[in-house]
Amino acid sequence: MAIPFDERSMSGRAAVRNPARHAFGLTRAARRFFATVLGVSLLAALTEAAVSRAPGLAPRAPEIFPPAFWISSGLLLGGSILISRALGYVRREKQGPFRWTLVTTLVVGALFVGVQSFGLWTLMPHDRTPQAAQAGVNAFVLMLAALHALHFVVAVLFLSFVTVRAFDDRYDHEYHWGVTVCAWFWHALGVVWIGILAVFAIVAA
Repeated sequence: MAIPFDERSMSGRAAVRNPARHAFGLTRAARRFFATVLGVSLLAALTEAAVSRAPGLAPRAPEIFPPAFWISSGLLLGGSILISRALGYVRREKQGPFRWTLVTTLVVGALFVGVQSFGLWTLMPHDRTPQAAQAGVNAFVLMLAALHALHFVVAVLFLSFVTVRAFDDRYDHEYHWGVTVCAWFWHALGVVWIGILAVFAIVAA
């Protein structure tokens, strides 16, 4: 019995014989990734600037919970729901809704970074003295929230990479490991944020 012709192995050997074509594909993907990250960063910066000018979002006293954190908490929850829906779409092979749900999640992530940046800024002591930096709950909560924000930036970078690959047809109902990891990463950060809010409430009380 004849062995079936393996087109994938032939295409793989062709890619090895033509490294310039393979390098061009990687370069194009890298450009799209960096363009996506740049767009997300710009949206986050614009969001932070807009929120900083909004009335009523600055805390009334150093010990009061920043109102911006309520907005960022809602964005974090909304993003968690969206990334779960994206995972469900790709499992059902609904590529269109899957890709645009990832884009929407990425926008929500950028908005979270912008709002959270303003919330962190409002927790900073106004006099910038060593005594103020060590007093009250602000220094402790600021450290926790800043660490959470750093991890969330990593999550947004990962989501940007997954989104670019999604538009390159890299995920389907059989292979969506990257989307799954991204979803669990987002959910884990949501759980950590709930813990930070609980710590803030307990210490402030």
